[in-house]
Amino acid sequence: MKGMGNMMKQAQKLQSKMMRMQEELATRTVETTAGGGMITVVANGAQQIVSIKIEKEVVDPDDVEMLQDLVLAAVNDALTKSQEMVSGEMGKLTGGMKIPGLM
Repeated sequence: MKGMGNMMKQAQKLQSKMMRMQEELATRTVETTAGGGMITVVANGAQQIVSIKIEKEVVDPDDVEMLQDLVLAAVNDALTKSQEMVSGEMGKLTGGMKIPGLM
């Protein structure tokens, strides 16, 4: 039974560390670009888009569909990179162990 108690304490410590890491990761950001740097998107570790920058050269009233596609590509790439950042940091904390309910 003593082993079970120690295991529970370790699980609680791990959970506490994971909560702190999630809070810290929410403040970290990743940045990506699309269209050769014409669109820049920044996302944070909470999977939120922080900013979108569009260069003036891209804005052409006759080609709105291209702009929409570039923004969509940059946003999706930013979210993917954000997820990779969170997974990498959580993997360091858990030793690569997959824990249900984590990002």
